[in-house]
Order: sequence, then structure tokens, then C-alpha cells
Amino acid sequence: MTPADTAEVTRSTVQRFLELRLAGDTEGLTALFADTVDWMLAENPAAPWIRPRTTAAECAAQADELARYTVPEDARASVDTFLVDGTDAVLMGHLSGTVRATGKSFAGPFALRLTVEGGRITRHHLYENSVSIAAACTP
Repeated sequence: MTPADTAEVTRSTVQRFLELRLAGDTEGLTALFADTVDWMLAENPAAPWIRPRTTAAECAAQADELARYTVPEDARASVDTFLVDGTDAVLMGHLSGTVRATGKSFAGPFALRLTVEGGRITRHHLYENSVSIAAACTP
């Protein structure tokens, strides 16, 4: 596979990830994640949906858990930058939402690094405004 082909597989896999995430398709996301995923999201004890994950099913379930603990109608995410270099992709943008239990909002920038190998996501590292999220989760 040429470097251009590899980058195109990465780009199309990440675009599919975004489509499935937006649609809330947990089954599709489970198939898109590799059997074992290098998942990193800074632990945030105040946010129950933020926890370590390693399997495809655990990673895919994060979207369902987020929807359970936040108000789906208030959820917003925008992608300002989408960079691809071989098997790696980086998305940068802004996200916001409201925590269901407290009614408090959170917002901030994010960066998401994904790695795609064999058409499946093997790495998911998310960097976000954890202080804002923790504050919104605290009564």
C-alpha cells in the first residue's frame, strides 16, 4: 500500500467513526474499533463516563454512557482541523454539553488523536478541558 493509500484509509475510517458517533451506532463503532485499543482520556473521577477502556465494546460504549450522563440535546462538537499523516489522524475543535445530574454546562477545546491500522481504530487519545467537565459534574 502506498503512503497516499494509507492516508486515504485513515481519513475514510475517521470519517466513518464521526458518522457512527453522530448516529449513536454502538454496533458500528464496536466493529470499527480494533479488538484491543490504546485508549487514553485523563481520568476524571467527577465524570462517570470518563474511565479507562481497552476493548472495542468498551470504547464504543463511551458514546452511550456520555448520552446517559449528559443532556443529548445540549451536546455540541465542532471540528476545526482534521490532519492525516499515514496511519495517524488528529482532530481539533470545540465541545460543550450539560451534565444531566447537575444541570451545569461544560465547554472547551479538544484534540483527538486516532490511529488506524487495517481499517480499524487502534488508538484513541482525547485531550479536553477536564476542569470544566469536573466543575459541571460537581453539585
